[in-house]
Amino acid sequence: MSRSIQALAYARPSALTTEGGAGLLGLETSGGLTPAGREAHPQFFAGFLSAPQAAARGLLAVADVAAARYYQRTLRASLDPVVTAGGDRLRFESFSGCCGVYARLDVLPEGLDGADTGHGTTNVDVNNPLREALSRLGGDEPLHLRVGPDELAVTTLDGPLVEKKVPLPDRWLRGFAEAQVITAAFDLRAELPAAEAVRFLRSLPRTATPAGGGRAALWVVPAGRTLRPTTRPVPGAVCLPGPERLAALQRVLRHATALRVYGPAGHDGATTAAAWEVAMPGMRLTLTLSPEPARGFSGEGAVLEALATDEAAADADLVSVLLSWEPRIDIADLAAQSGLTPQRVRAALTRLGTAGRVGYDAADAAYFHRELPYDAHRAEARNPRLTAARALLADGAVHLHTPTTAVTGPGTATVRSGERHYQVREAAGGVLSCTCQWWADYRGRRGPCKHALAVRMARRDRTTTPSHPTTTATPTTAATTTTAATTTTAAAAGDLR
Repeated sequence: MSRSIQALAYARPSALTTEGGAGLLGLETSGGLTPAGREAHPQFFAGFLSAPQAAARGLLAVADVAAARYYQRTLRASLDPVVTAGGDRLRFESFSGCCGVYARLDVLPEGLDGADTGHGTTNVDVNNPLREALSRLGGDEPLHLRVGPDELAVTTLDGPLVEKKVPLPDRWLRGFAEAQVITAAFDLRAELPAAEAVRFLRSLPRTATPAGGGRAALWVVPAGRTLRPTTRPVPGAVCLPGPERLAALQRVLRHATALRVYGPAGHDGATTAAAWEVAMPGMRLTLTLSPEPARGFSGEGAVLEALATDEAAADADLVSVLLSWEPRIDIADLAAQSGLTPQRVRAALTRLGTAGRVGYDAADAAYFHRELPYDAHRAEARNPRLTAARALLADGAVHLHTPTTAVTGPGTATVRSGERHYQVREAAGGVLSCTCQWWADYRGRRGPCKHALAVRMARRDRTTTPSHPTTTATPTTAATTTTAATTTTAAAAGDLR
């Protein structure tokens, strides 16, 4: 797993203090993007929280996830959460070190009482002394929140800085991209009132089964006002893989007003991702779980189709200049401003999501604008399947046969990878299948294989450059490679990506 070092420089440590009977929560920022450009220590908010205890515990839950690894727990993980100010709300986001849990605390307009909320994205310092202070916060005393330096600190930023250096895995960056694409396909699957929500969440196991323990995947089915666990993916069931990964929700249960569960509309019996949201006064905390505890979001491949098309890239460039940290992106409005169809705007937003420039809020059923405070384009450049597909294309390993038409039926192609040849076929709905082991194992559930991606790119190039050398194979080559492809399917276990 590739890592770089992320240097986070803060003007001073974040802290919770008391003054005049009111709590003062100062969250320090480190580098970020705003409408004015890059700022070393942007300020996004200064005002009161309407539900101080709920906000404090929600922030702790996000920090819990940032510091946790739910798989291979022997390795430590720690990365300060990301905060985005959207003009009327604050969103705090983090990923677990194993990339299998995505956490977000949305402090909504009714949860903020103060000056106007700014616009931009940055990291915020959540240190151990602050965590201890937040966990001790009690009572109903007012809590003043400051995100970014106060006016006094702004005038003294030439002094010494508090610097943290943390490892930043590439797969953590890709996880942000994959999570927004996956959750964009979620619907509300169940909603529980407060009492039932607390009862259900407290009944879940809090420890993982040891390796080889044999626990089957857990599913839940709406049953009246609660959820009924089941070990079978019956119709209407929602997957709950690794229920112990919802432990961070325990922080906020005393403030819960409802529990909402979001997931895909249908499934074929395989485990799926799902989002679990605890609603609280003026805010909501959401944990999104990957399909399996040992399976991080970074390998899901949901963004690969968007990365393989030039049209989406060009559309994304156009749409990106129209974004302004909106808390809810209006696709119809963007379509009108850009002159693109709503479908092309959605594809462009997916593309922007691969660089972390938009997220998706299942509760609003809408995208939101953010700019991650690091070079998120590395998530695209270092995606192994995408890199491998481009290498296959550059090597002239893709041979296109008949395109999909009403006369010829599904299109076919052959891809040479090492000493093997793979047959790629397009179904009527445009889905590409392959004879490689990756497709045999996942059947498209984790995105396209590198061979299908290479074929998609080759067909795109043929549209723009008819003389591309990979456009058509001779009948002799097609016959030879088709025969070879039919004899090399599951045996290609060493060529999965």
